Amino acid sequence: MSIQPAAPGDPTALIAPTGAISSTEPLPGEAPASPPPTKRTLPGILLVALTLFGTYGGLIAILLPLQVAIIDEENKVANLAFVSTISFVFTLFAQPIVGAISDRTRSRFGRRAPWMVGGALIGGVLLLGMGFLDSIVWIAIFWVLIQVSLNAIQGPLSAITPDRFPRDKRGAASAMFGIGMQVGMTLGIMVAGQFAANFGLGYAVFGIAIIVVTVAYVVIDRDWSSKQAAVEPWSWKTFFGGFWINPRTNPDFFWAFTARFLLMLGYFVVAAFQFYILTDYIGMKLVEATGAVVTLTLVALVPTLVAIAVSGWWSDKAGRRKVFIYVASAIMVVGFIMPLLMPNMTGMILMSIINGIGFGLYMSVDTALMTEVLPGGGSAAAKDLGILNIATNIPQAMSAAIAGIIIGTLGGYPMLFVFGGVFVVIAALAVIPIKSVR
Repeated sequence: MSIQPAAPGDPTALIAPTGAISSTEPLPGEAPASPPPTKRTLPGILLVALTLFGTYGGLIAILLPLQVAIIDEENKVANLAFVSTISFVFTLFAQPIVGAISDRTRSRFGRRAPWMVGGALIGGVLLLGMGFLDSIVWIAIFWVLIQVSLNAIQGPLSAITPDRFPRDKRGAASAMFGIGMQVGMTLGIMVAGQFAANFGLGYAVFGIAIIVVTVAYVVIDRDWSSKQAAVEPWSWKTFFGGFWINPRTNPDFFWAFTARFLLMLGYFVVAAFQFYILTDYIGMKLVEATGAVVTLTLVALVPTLVAIAVSGWWSDKAGRRKVFIYVASAIMVVGFIMPLLMPNMTGMILMSIINGIGFGLYMSVDTALMTEVLPGGGSAAAKDLGILNIATNIPQAMSAAIAGIIIGTLGGYPMLFVFGGVFVVIAALAVIPIKSVR
């Protein structure tokens, strides 16, 4: 097969089977492997990420808080914190557990596909019923199961980058994932905003989309069979022991986890309560706030996409990751200051644009950095990336509860922005000790 040179920044350059990626399907008894990326791989990752994070965005930013507020307007903050906290407790280890099992999965469809399809089917069906619920307890139960199911897609999906791309091409691959994330969340919020008057139908639209797109991806961009690949004997001790990664022997992994955790906590404490910030801090009505959330998402879209695309390609070219994270953190601090200086829609718009640039810079490069600090060179990529993704899931799940405490006891909504800025700075400092990545 002949591979033509690609122009700088051309994502089709990633289809060359270079680096450690094997271009030969493994023989029976060999270690499991995945094929080198094809022309379908990047668009597939983009589309699944777009749909997955569109579902996250639409549900978290619009449909769930709207449903909770309609059920009990007076106790909406406490109820949303309750639903999010229960979800956090039950989904804490969903990604690493599914990832660890998918690393060991032996099937004719490969290691990742069965879990992605299973998660899509279960989550999609539950979303079809979510809109019929009028009890906070039942909403919490469904939300837990939906979150676990979506995590069963996200964990294996994130492992496709180290599975199929060589190390020096992962920045651009991660950028594609990041673009899917950001565009997906934007489109998801826009779509959800159209169903403010019928959130049940909105839930159904997302449920059907996640099923169709996930199944289509694993069918069209098929993985190699892992059915006859070698697998170590099962051991409960080894399985559970694998979730503990010693910070002394893997310090870079520890610091990468810590940095992501702190930044995500600072970011999501504000982002998770954006809807209520608009109603209670800015002073909008529910219907007005729904439209405003869509506006804020739209104004951030282009600068975020530019930041993701540029930083992913540039960090590969420069061979550096950390400096981009420092710059991204500084930009986000400036963004959090805007609503404090201007407690109105203008301040929120400026925050969305500035934070969009900062978060876009961060997510593209951070994802690539994470694949470069995995213990054992990535031999258990899905499990280890799942552990790292806990650093995203825990802050996101905790954010509503922490925001509720801040709003109720520590000074109200302005302190959310102060909290966000402080934790972003601390997160940047946590990247400094990482030695194996420049």
